[in-house]
Amino acid sequence: MHSPDNIQYAMESTRVLMEPDRRIDTFGETRFEFVLLSELMDSAGQIRIRSGEVEALKPQIVRPDGYSDIELEGFGDKARERFDALVEKMRDQGQDMAFLNYGFRFKRGQVSEELVHDSLEDVRDRVMEDARVAGNPARAIIEGVDDAWEVSIFKFSFEMILRSWAINQFDFQRRGLL
Repeated sequence: MHSPDNIQYAMESTRVLMEPDRRIDTFGETRFEFVLLSELMDSAGQIRIRSGEVEALKPQIVRPDGYSDIELEGFGDKARERFDALVEKMRDQGQDMAFLNYGFRFKRGQVSEELVHDSLEDVRDRVMEDARVAGNPARAIIEGVDDAWEVSIFKFSFEMILRSWAINQFDFQRRGLL
């Protein structure tokens, strides 16, 4: 398991270089593709490229105990502990966590990995250019920490929920659910 300092470092170091054009659907499922770049901690000039997808499954109204009912499917054995630590860090930083009361479920699909021997800047430039050419509105490019890469995916997912929250809240209100 990662220490609170490792989680904090991963949160501070994670950057979403390109976010998807779309937001999380209020009453449906939303799938995002990600490419996560991370430099190996003890090997300069070696970049791990992880590609995969994360899905926000249809939110459901849940009990007031909030995030304990958020499901994490397809993540590693320690994902719940990492997720809980990330939520706690975000609360400590004053982040409004009201969106967690709506039962988001995260599902991570298969992740492929590739090791590239080049500078992070050159790999980043190539991946960003490939993404621009492909024009996939569901793709995210993330730069994170290699050994705590799932924290980077959680942070990206939280950011997408936060960016979607105003639209989702409006939809809930419009249907009389808030």
